[in-house]
Amino acid sequence: MVGGVTAPPSAGGPPAAPRLADIAAQSAVSEATVSRVLNGKPGVSAATRQRVVAALDLLGYERPVRLRRRSQGLVGLVTPELTNPIFPAFAQVIEQVLAGHGYTPVLCTQLPGGATEDELVEQLEERGVTGIVFLSGLHADTTADPARYTRLAARGVPFVLINGYNEHISASFVSPDDRSAARMAVSHLLELGHRRIGLAVGPSRYVPSRRKAEGFEAALRSSLGLSPAGIGNHVQHTLFTLEGGQAAAGTLLELGCTGIVCGSDLMALGAVRAARQRGLDVPGDISVVGFDDSPLIAFTDPPLTTVRQPVPAMAAAAVGALLEEIGGNPVQRTEFVFQPELVVRGSTAQARAPVG
Repeated sequence: MVGGVTAPPSAGGPPAAPRLADIAAQSAVSEATVSRVLNGKPGVSAATRQRVVAALDLLGYERPVRLRRRSQGLVGLVTPELTNPIFPAFAQVIEQVLAGHGYTPVLCTQLPGGATEDELVEQLEERGVTGIVFLSGLHADTTADPARYTRLAARGVPFVLINGYNEHISASFVSPDDRSAARMAVSHLLELGHRRIGLAVGPSRYVPSRRKAEGFEAALRSSLGLSPAGIGNHVQHTLFTLEGGQAAAGTLLELGCTGIVCGSDLMALGAVRAARQRGLDVPGDISVVGFDDSPLIAFTDPPLTTVRQPVPAMAAAAVGALLEEIGGNPVQRTEFVFQPELVVRGSTAQARAPVG
């Protein structure tokens, strides 16, 4: 025991005594500060105290009883499937921010054949949830009935919505600028000399897909003077999956596209697969741009050029808006739009000059 901390057991022997020096190094504070935190002494800021507690968790030590916080309440996080790594990335940051404010996050994932969004919300309400964060939920589907959110608000459940604006829902929305993201990707490919550019994006009923398609088409109109007829089949709506990206890219390659913009990183990996199945090199023959900058995407072959969603900023804004709502001080019920960032890696390159 050091300052009331129980060390994790070491393999094949008694527990190793934790050292103040280890905790201090991990939390970037002095050993004296660690001691004050562990013994509940005053004179330490809340932020510093939080760093020390986080260091205990990372090093695997059990928190002293005095450092165990009572939960402020449960907050549900309703997400689509977790196969796409951008959803776990959002979930991790949202849960961290919620936990930092003393709330206990409850992750609810929709799976094919499993509970629907409405069923998950009902289960959360039965557990007395304090609020709900919806990530890419039915609010993003233009064919879904937005009245479900009106009824939820009428029952007094605060909520915030990420990725997918709906003017018929009175709530705080947090979104990336999808139109700008598509324009960034197109501009990058144009600068590399590509003139036949295609878009592989999700179903058109989803707001983010529509916005990306609008940004893509606007960029081609302004830069190349293409009409809607000229753009034609260069926008392919498909599933937000690797297989969907592969199928859409196959069509775009048959149309002669040398640059492909994708609605997600998974779709972009599908586009790379489609190119290689046809004996084409990425980026030698075909340049591919993704969207999200999901974890580990920098380590694919080739490392993927992508448009990064500002996940930490978006997650913090969503939780901040929800906590204000919970506290009875709702922020403006509108859409907070965050600017994405083009991250250039190895899946895009100068277009090859036409032969002859």
